[in-house]
Amino acid sequence: MQLKDKGNLYVENEHVPLENIDAGISRKLMAFDDQLMMAKVFFESGSVGVLHQHIHSQISHIESGLFEVQIGEMKKVLKAGDAFYIPPNSLHGVVCLEKGVLIDVFSPMREDFVI
Repeated sequence: MQLKDKGNLYVENEHVPLENIDAGISRKLMAFDDQLMMAKVFFESGSVGVLHQHIHSQISHIESGLFEVQIGEMKKVLKAGDAFYIPPNSLHGVVCLEKGVLIDVFSPMREDFVI
């Protein structure tokens, strides 16, 4: 939900549409403005967030599940409650080892996510 005015300060999960973005991966764009975006990304076990990079700073919180996270050449297995930071233009991706959800925050917002 784009936060254009004070009428959109509260976001109720049940009203945010779920979009399929890849095999075993779906996403909800929870809220965004020009400078900031938060998304929930749902992964089935075994699904892969392929290696990619973008100009945005990203912080991801693991709400549930188990993920192998790669940032640059480094890989680390992280679990629910953990988080990771991805600097701008850094190659990164995940492998979902146990069904889970990532909460991704981007700055500035990801224009490529908005249709």
